[in-house]
Parts: sequence; structure tokens; C-alpha cells
Amino acid sequence: MRLLVQLIGEARPGGAPPISFVVDGRPVEVPDDGASLLEVLRDRVGVRSPKDGCSPQGQCGCCTVWVDGSPRVACVTPTRRVAGREVTTLDGIDPIVRQRWVQAFVNAGASQCGFCTPGILMRLAGLEARRAGDGPLDERSVGTALAAHLCRCTGWRSIFDAALGTSSTAPHAATRDLANAARRAELEGGSPQLVGADVVLGHGGFADDTAPAGALVAVPDGAGGWVVADTLHEARAKAGKVQGRNSTVALRHPLELPPGDFVVTLRTTWVEPGYLEPDASWCEPGGEPATPLANGGAFGGKRHSPVAAAARRLAGEYGRAVRVVLAREDVVRAGPKRPPVAAGVRADGTGIVRVARTPDSGELGSWRAALERAAPGLVVEEVAVPGPPVSADVRAAGWAEGAVLRAVWLAVIAGASGRGPEVTIASPEGGRATATMAADGAVQVSVSAGDPLDEVTLRSYVLGATHQALGWVRREGIAVDEAGAVLDLTVRSFGILPARDMPAVEIVVDDAGGPPVAVSE
Repeated sequence: MRLLVQLIGEARPGGAPPISFVVDGRPVEVPDDGASLLEVLRDRVGVRSPKDGCSPQGQCGCCTVWVDGSPRVACVTPTRRVAGREVTTLDGIDPIVRQRWVQAFVNAGASQCGFCTPGILMRLAGLEARRAGDGPLDERSVGTALAAHLCRCTGWRSIFDAALGTSSTAPHAATRDLANAARRAELEGGSPQLVGADVVLGHGGFADDTAPAGALVAVPDGAGGWVVADTLHEARAKAGKVQGRNSTVALRHPLELPPGDFVVTLRTTWVEPGYLEPDASWCEPGGEPATPLANGGAFGGKRHSPVAAAARRLAGEYGRAVRVVLAREDVVRAGPKRPPVAAGVRADGTGIVRVARTPDSGELGSWRAALERAAPGLVVEEVAVPGPPVSADVRAAGWAEGAVLRAVWLAVIAGASGRGPEVTIASPEGGRATATMAADGAVQVSVSAGDPLDEVTLRSYVLGATHQALGWVRREGIAVDEAGAVLDLTVRSFGILPARDMPAVEIVVDDAGGPPVAVSE
């Protein structure tokens, strides 16, 4: 039976004929109003497995679908370009192939929040189909395919494990207690989180996926208010949204190192939390707004997100359900950053840490306290600078900076006495991790987290933490001008370590028992 999808809003001026194409085997027809294929799939056809991660920059891969069998990012594909063609989403691929890939991702712990996973599955399943008869997938081909994607959670290596295992033989179901896996995920992620096949399929309960059909859509107007319209396409047009770009401006470190006879120094710039699901919420009149945290903690970046309160207020004003959606540019401009620091540690372990405080920053008292606990002997100085908001909410805020300074200082002292470069850190929760790096860049991490609960999930989070740590040290940061305006507005400009640059990581889990504690920070 033919499925006729009605557009909410005005058709394209000039009376353009409707666009007909096929989605997962179903004929559909939509008016030609200039909307992207991603918006049509999600909001008019009702297929929510493709995700809107970069809104729309074509840089994260979360919206990958097949057009006539070839992978394509839907957010930068005008719907009129697929007229008469066949679009396949994760919901529409061969169920046997889909189940095999999903099970491989579950077995390997290759999905955490699950936001980026449907797009990655479409890319890898497409690669497998194109290479049929050429032998199993290999590391190089998988790395090349993943270059079109970003994943902030998993650290990539578990995705490689899933892909290389899946391409040869369908894996048998792993014997795992998924309830315990979810307990470990909540410990590590800081918010309730599901684990299992539904998450891999993108059904983790993200706010913008669960919004009712026909809800009004609100987006920032650029002046502290909201533009409300019938569709996302219309709302963004009314708000005058301009596509974000990468700048060519070099990273700037806003704080000078303090003077002193230091054996260890650390200087950082603004770092974006880099979660891939932009803030979103929705609310019915008189109801409770959907949480923007959904199936992940966003590394602390959404703890004070404005979207839930805005959805509640606007639903009351309009007497209808309202979706509130931030674009990637909104998140980068206004979302909290890891604060820049400039620090020095003397040979005796004393030192100074300067931390940037910007006009719209939250209270940094907990940041200071966490750093001082992690590295006793360091004096913290707040320095006012222009820039985007910084926050003590972001992952391991203060504690990570202090732990890094103390660990490297200890390594320097140990190196003077001939000991090796092994570094051990204990977290405030009681977890312990020991990390070493080989000459070829390979990393070994040993962790003690009490009862592992589910070792696959624990390993996944340790991989993700290793990935973020390497990125933080080596390449992450966003360009900010002298007046404090963010210049880098795309997900590719954050410096997140891509799949091909992620080294091998060996993880050893010390199953010493005892109460489970978080360790990935």
C-alpha cells in the first residue's frame, strides 16, 4: 500500500511537484520545500534511527543511510536529490545482517549511549556488502570507513573488534548479565543507561526521538529567546541559522604560565565536551519535560542545559507539545567547556594552578576543591578572561587536572631514581588505574574498580576514557578570539581523535571484588 506522508507547513513556493521515493521498501511522497533528507526521514516519515548530531554539517556520520545501496549522510542531502530513488535506513536492511551486526556490537561493548551507532552500522554493513567475495574486513578498510564518523564514547577499538569479528563469522550470543552491565554503565556515565541490542539500534530513548508527531519546534533566536514553528526546517529558517564552519585560527592558550622553578608544567585551552547528541527536550502542556540526558550523561555538559525548562514554559504558552532543539553551533557557542589552565609543579610537589573564569561561568569552587584533593600542595588562582562558559560539571573537572599534574610529577621524580614510566592514579570514588605507553604508542591500562559487574562494559568505558585522555593531551581544543567568541563551530574542529589515529589499547581488569566503583575518569 502506498504511504502518503503529509508535510506540516507550506509547500515550496512556485507549486513544485511533490517528491516521490522509497524508504525501506515503502513508497513515500513529500512536498518539495527544501528540507534535508534527514529531517524528512525523522519528522515526516517517522524513521528515527538516523540521528541529527551536527545539525547539519555532514561531519559526524550519525545520519548515515543508503541511497541506492551507497552510504550517504542524510543531513546534507536535499530530499529532492533522492527523487525516484531507494533510501535504506538501519530499520530496512536485511534482518539477518542487522541482527548479526547488532550482536557483534553488543558482544564487543562497541556502543555506549548508542547515538552514533546506527550510522556506523550502516557504514560498516555497506562496506561488508561492497567487499563481498574479497575476503573479511581488515583493520585498514574499517579505519578508512570510520573516517566519516565520530564516536565520543567508545574509544573506537571496541568498534574495530566488532567489525573484524562480524565480517567473517556471525558471533554467538555472549553470556552477559545486561542488568549488571547497565549498573556499570550508570556508575561510569553518571546517569541511568541501558545496555543491549536496543541501544545499538539507536533506541536508547533520546529526547528528540520520543517527541510526539506534530509537536511545535523551538530553536534559539540568537538573542536569548526562542523561535517557534511547525517544523525544524521552518524554525531554523526563521531564526536565520547560519551553517557553522571551522576556522583557520590557531588554538590560543589564554593563561600564561606562572613564574617559578617548575619541573612539570601544564597549559591547556578551551576543550569542548564533544557529546554527539545536541541538547533536546520536549514537553506537553502541564507535563514533565523529557530529559536531555536520555541514555548518557554527556560527560557533564548537559547538567544545566536550558532546553527542558524552555520546553515546559513554551508548551504552557502555546498549549501544545513543543520540542526544543539546539543546533551544533548553539551547543558550541553556549555550552560549558573544560576550563583552560596554566600550572607549574616544583620538585617538592608544591606549585600553582591558574584556572580561567569567564563571564558566564558557573561556580568553580568544586573544581578547586577536586584539584586540591587530587594534588595537595597546589595553590589555585582564578583568572578572569573573556571566553565561552566554563564549568565544574564537565567530566573529572579539577580532579583530572590535579591527578595529571601529580602523576607526571611523581613520574619525573621516579625517573630520576631509575624507575619506569608507569603511572598510577586513584580516583575519588576509590577506583585505581595504572597506565603505560609503549614506544609505538600502544597503551596498557590496568584497572581496579571493585566488582566489575560486567567486564565488557567496564572495558568499553576504560577504552573511551583512554581515547578522551589521549585527545585531551595531544590535540583537543577550540579556537576562541581575543573577545571570547568561539570560532570553531563544527564537530570536526574539536580535535576528537579519529578512529585511524587511536592506538591499540590493552586493558587488564583486576577483579578484586568489593563494592563496584567508577574508574573510567
